[in-house]
Amino acid sequence: MLVASNRGPVSYEVQEDGSLAARRGGGGLVSGLSAIGPEADALWVCSALSDGDREAVRRGVGEDGVRMLDIPADVHADAYNGIANSVLWFVHHMLYQTPLEPVFDAEFRRQWASYETYNRAFAEALAHEAAEGAAVLVQDYHLCLVPGMLRELRPDLRIGHFSHTPWAPPDYFRILPDDIQARLMEGMLGADRVAFLTWRWATAFQNCVQGLDPDRWESTWPSGAPRAIEHLHDGRRITRKTFIGVHGLGADAEFLQARSHQADVEERMAALREEIGEGRKTVVRVDRTELSKNIVRGLLAYRQLLDDHPEWRERVVHVAFAYPSRQDLAVYREYTAEVQRLAEEINSQYGTPGWTPVVLHVKDDFARSLAAYRLADVALVNPIRDGMNLVAKEVPVVSDHGCVLVLSREAGAYQELGKDAITVNPYDVVGTAGALHEALTMPVEERAERTKRLAAAATALPPAQWFLDQLEALRS
Repeated sequence: MLVASNRGPVSYEVQEDGSLAARRGGGGLVSGLSAIGPEADALWVCSALSDGDREAVRRGVGEDGVRMLDIPADVHADAYNGIANSVLWFVHHMLYQTPLEPVFDAEFRRQWASYETYNRAFAEALAHEAAEGAAVLVQDYHLCLVPGMLRELRPDLRIGHFSHTPWAPPDYFRILPDDIQARLMEGMLGADRVAFLTWRWATAFQNCVQGLDPDRWESTWPSGAPRAIEHLHDGRRITRKTFIGVHGLGADAEFLQARSHQADVEERMAALREEIGEGRKTVVRVDRTELSKNIVRGLLAYRQLLDDHPEWRERVVHVAFAYPSRQDLAVYREYTAEVQRLAEEINSQYGTPGWTPVVLHVKDDFARSLAAYRLADVALVNPIRDGMNLVAKEVPVVSDHGCVLVLSREAGAYQELGKDAITVNPYDVVGTAGALHEALTMPVEERAERTKRLAAAATALPPAQWFLDQLEALRS
């Protein structure tokens, strides 16, 4: 069994004495691979992302079961930032300001060639490493072309692709040049099975395939049977099928509950209580400063709450953790700066000597995030669009006294958690302010009952089982 992803389970750093220090990563895939055990003879193929990673590859240093690819840094930058994060991410999250962008010019074509080169390096490595009939699980929008390339090299393999992002609806997907749409579909449909976090994204993918090239592909929606894309020959004969699946990644309750009661989390809780002040309610958000997370409108909604309900002034604090993301892209640096500017503006406008309305932290600190989860009266999760959003699932699991979830209907997690959350339109600042007021005034008993149901739904498919379910579906 092989897994392929841009980021691997381990990273390396060159120390002052020239030695290499390894750091183990986390997340659903790492948990999943650990669940299958060493007897599975698994290999993780990933990219060397840092200078330390590349040095490890050159020295032949590495962990068993991990192969890092030393792809040239300029090729990786074009593929990762130029295409994956600046084009595919923007399309699937519907982030473009279309009067001005995108512009698919010669520079885009140059970067697209790097994206193909990057994907080909993965396909060739997987083809070289895989045993006869092995299962290969390819991850995410960075590697959309790998299944098709790998199918050509090794038709004996069972190939799956999993998308951790939303999938764009057809009208938005067709922003892409026609040949690029076709290349992406050829790549994805090289898989025996493609899977998504929710049926909404799976359906959008099928709708994009439908009508793109009726002589090659046809979506099937059988009642009571797996959905599929049928591969056609001359518009008629079915040559094979790519099946469609859904696996909604859940929170790792055992890990979160144990980790959230360690000493460093207790220390962060004490510090946060001091920043918040005695007897105040908390509206908590924990996000990367990613454009789709909608942090700015969240701050605007909080300011609207203070305007519409002045009785909350000095009685509530917005604890906002906005950890910088993709700062090598100018649009992300500008967004992070706007988050900081708006938080300062709210504090200047409403703050008093004894009350800071917004407690903003921009330095990533997992222990502090868990402390905020435990303290939260309200969790604000209002993305413009999100494949799942694990924060929405983690807070109810960790909460000490029950927490009301204010959740965007555009988050993938809405499908599982929406009935026990207060749902908002992420663009509606006034509506979100009203939802925050409703959440802050919810009776304690109702809040506790909702939190129990949210936690149960959030942990229905923990990372290890999420991974094993994909593997079993591919094998069967």
